Amino acid sequence: MFDPRDYILLDEIDKNGPQSYSRMYSISSAELDRIEIINIDPVALTANANKGNLPSEYLVDGTSRFTADLACSRCLEPSPFASSSSFHLRFRPRPELLQQEGEELEIAPEELDVEFYTERAISLRDCLGLCLHCGANRNRETCACESSIVGEQWGALREIQQAMKKRES
Repeated sequence: MFDPRDYILLDEIDKNGPQSYSRMYSISSAELDRIEIINIDPVALTANANKGNLPSEYLVDGTSRFTADLACSRCLEPSPFASSSSFHLRFRPRPELLQQEGEELEIAPEELDVEFYTERAISLRDCLGLCLHCGANRNRETCACESSIVGEQWGALREIQQAMKKRES
C-alpha cells in the first residue's frame, strides 16, 4: 500500500520547492534481524529535501533518533542505548548504462556518496532487504524461514550452552 507520507516525492520538490518530513516509524526487533537488539522504540525521522546544483539532483538532510535495549555482549542482559544521527544524502538519476543488465559503470571518487534513483519517489523508511534464505522481499512480507533459521555462527555457542546444561543437571 503506497502512503505518500512515507516517500520523498521528487515531482513535489520540482513543483513546490523544498519539502520537509517528520515521521515516527515503529520497527520490531524481528524486522531488523539483529540478535543483539532486544527491543527498539519508535524511530523519529526528520528530513528536508530540495534540488541540488546538478540537473535532476536532490539533496536530503536530516536526523534519525531512537532508543533501544541491546543485549550486553558479556552477560546478555538488556542495556539501554540511545542514538541520534544526522545524515546528508545526494540523489541522482541512475545512469542509463546501469539499467542494462550485466553492464558496469565506473563511478568517479566524487560520486561515492551519491545514491542513484530510478523511481521518482524515495522511501523514508529503511529497506529491510531480501531474506538470505528464500529471497522474500522483507519490506512486503514475512517469510516462514525468518524465525526458524539461526545463523551458523551461533552453532558453537549452542553446543557450549548444551554442555553447560548437562553439567548443571
